[in-house]
Amino acid sequence: MTQPITLRVNGREYRLEVAPNEILLNVIRDRLHLTGTKYGCGLGECGACTVLADGRAILSCQTLALSMDGRSITTIEGLSDRGELHPLQEAFIAEGAIQCGFCTPGMILAAKALLDRNPDPTMEEIRNALRGNFCRCTGYVNIFNAVRKAAETMARSKT
Repeated sequence: MTQPITLRVNGREYRLEVAPNEILLNVIRDRLHLTGTKYGCGLGECGACTVLADGRAILSCQTLALSMDGRSITTIEGLSDRGELHPLQEAFIAEGAIQCGFCTPGMILAAKALLDRNPDPTMEEIRNALRGNFCRCTGYVNIFNAVRKAAETMARSKT
């Protein structure tokens, strides 16, 4: 038996029928065809499925779609603005923080949640905010540097 929900994903409203056990990750990827959100471990341990729910980083593989009724979800596809990359996306490119790219959407969204609540984080705060996101290719130095660079860029653009 399915139940109706309404999700606002990347600024667009969707009315869907979901099963009580259907996870948000599957709705995003399979029903809305937004494949930037990745299925990694399925256990909530790698962060590849990270999205923002009302601005807060969540693991979509561990979140029932039903529990998101009426919420605003942002995926990596919703981060750019009219084709312009977000400063975090730009910084990840500039700092070489992307190799295979599998973890990148989750890393960037977790970093966005951090910068939205703390626009000038220390490296320790950046490390803590990204501790649930695993990268098997780049190591973490470039990723942490990219978040710091994005914070600086965003601060300059506000002045």
